[in-house]
Amino acid sequence: MSDKLNALPEWISRGLEDLFPCNNSEDSDQSFIKRLELSLIEKKPLRIKLGIDPTGTDIHLGHSILFRKLRAFQDAGHTAVLIIGDFTARIGDPTGKSKTRIQLEKDEVESNAINYLEQLGLGKEPKYSLLDFSTPGRLEIRRNSEWLENLNLSKVIELLSNSTVGQMLAKEDFSNRYKSGIPISLHEFLYPLLQGYDSVAINSDLELGGTDQKFNIAMGRDLQRAFGQKPQFGMLLPILVGLDGTQKMSKSLDNFVGINEDPLSMYSKLEKVPDKLVYSYLNLLTNESINDLSSNPREVQKLMALKITSNFKGDEAAKKAQSNSQKLVLGTKDSLEEIPEASISKISFPAKAFYLFSKMELCTSSSEARRQILGGGVRIDGEKILDPNLEFQTPNDVIGKILQVGKKKFLRVSG
Repeated sequence: MSDKLNALPEWISRGLEDLFPCNNSEDSDQSFIKRLELSLIEKKPLRIKLGIDPTGTDIHLGHSILFRKLRAFQDAGHTAVLIIGDFTARIGDPTGKSKTRIQLEKDEVESNAINYLEQLGLGKEPKYSLLDFSTPGRLEIRRNSEWLENLNLSKVIELLSNSTVGQMLAKEDFSNRYKSGIPISLHEFLYPLLQGYDSVAINSDLELGGTDQKFNIAMGRDLQRAFGQKPQFGMLLPILVGLDGTQKMSKSLDNFVGINEDPLSMYSKLEKVPDKLVYSYLNLLTNESINDLSSNPREVQKLMALKITSNFKGDEAAKKAQSNSQKLVLGTKDSLEEIPEASISKISFPAKAFYLFSKMELCTSSSEARRQILGGGVRIDGEKILDPNLEFQTPNDVIGKILQVGKKKFLRVSG
């Protein structure tokens, strides 16, 4: 972290990758510290923008980094403006994509949006949720269809006039596709302009985003100037590396931890995070002091898993999960508490082992289930099975038993 970022309060600087502009200036358009001070003097909370395009249904720990920072601003008395990109989601953010995204239907986007809000804590007390939905003045939820749905052609042309083809092709994703001869649809050029116009519509002081969002956030600054507003600052946070230790956390890569997972699944996954990621997980996903940790790597890893699980599930549930995880390792299944359950009511019997583990979604496919079984990674009630064709004649053969794949995935079978 640069010296300029170190000058920020710790609740802002923790985990921060970049802040722009970041000048030691008296100008509140160039110095975020001055913008903060001005906010206090005028007793006017800053408007902190975070936009989400609900193109999926689940929020995982990687997403939560931005929401945790947004919550920190809420707790400091500022106004979080959460923009549901119900309009832009139908275009799809081209960032990080090697081809044009499939456009979503309006109803699908709205369903995903409601799902997201519930996961963020809608209807819950602030201490049990990622965002504070109940303290007056701390949260605005806006859908960008409010101002984008009915933009007339003259306004669209005005937006387009604030950028050039050269600027767009300087964006890494577009540049790579252009050089490779991969088509770029014209509507994709509109995405950063529309996201930038969101900042104008809500008069943003600061926009949060991942390190891959700098171009889009900078576009918001440019458009605010063009429309006579004070330009926002951009605050970038790291992209969380997933459980595989190499690629960014993603559901499609199956290297993720969902914030809605049961405590035992969450803890067990986190306890197996590669050593090189443990400190970054602690730094980005907890408020634990990095300077006061044990010198024992295994103890640090367990602490990380416990603290993150506690943040989402509460202290008591996290401690139970830690205890149950240890019991699973030792094979003492009879004393396990709060194991996730799944019904086999839709499974046809007789059923072979590979089919059972695939249909119970402990493996992504029948072929993966076969590989896991042959590799010795599958257990039933703690007993390793090695025959993918092992056959269970009736539901009673497996009801009440614990199915386990590796040390991260397990469930108790119910009828």
